[in-house]
Amino acid sequence: MDFQPLQYIFIGTGNPSANTLLLLHGTGGNEHDLLPLAKDFGAGLNILSLRGNVLENGMPRFFKRLGMGVFDERDLEFRTEEMIYFVKALATKESFDSTKIIALGYSNGANIAGATLILHPDFFAGAILYRPMQPFRYIPNFKSKKNIPLFLSTGKNDPMVSIGETNEYLKILKNGNFTISHHEINTSHNLNQEDIDLSIAWFKNNF
Repeated sequence: MDFQPLQYIFIGTGNPSANTLLLLHGTGGNEHDLLPLAKDFGAGLNILSLRGNVLENGMPRFFKRLGMGVFDERDLEFRTEEMIYFVKALATKESFDSTKIIALGYSNGANIAGATLILHPDFFAGAILYRPMQPFRYIPNFKSKKNIPLFLSTGKNDPMVSIGETNEYLKILKNGNFTISHHEINTSHNLNQEDIDLSIAWFKNNF
């Protein structure tokens, strides 16, 4: 496979048993965007923040899309495998535990994290998905063996995804043996403080 490295920032603790928070930005973001959030999740975490390898009109993304809300699923699958391959190699280089990664993704970043949950259900130790969409139209059979905890927050007024689509996605994840904490926020596609506060509380309760 013609995998390419991703640009990244890694802030390590020097503790080989520490959890690693994997930051995955939204469309047009970069590896700096979500760093201000990371400190609120507590000390003692490694921080790994990635930049997507795809450009859309000059805006970084983690995978291509065919239109608004329509994903290039072949590219999504390739980019998911590319990211996992890169993160595993980076774990050796930077000396962190690749079995103790908690993804934190917003929008496009949440969707590549969601694709990872479906294609490799036990790769992450947990995941925080802000404004996620179902990554694949047709979902292959999958099961997590570890009852991995997931936090999802969606906007009640989000024009990108309907409540019905969100509920279908939640059902798929529950059937995949994930433990779900879902919150509807009174906002649109943008993040707000309620998203952050709820996810921090969830994180501290689970990790």
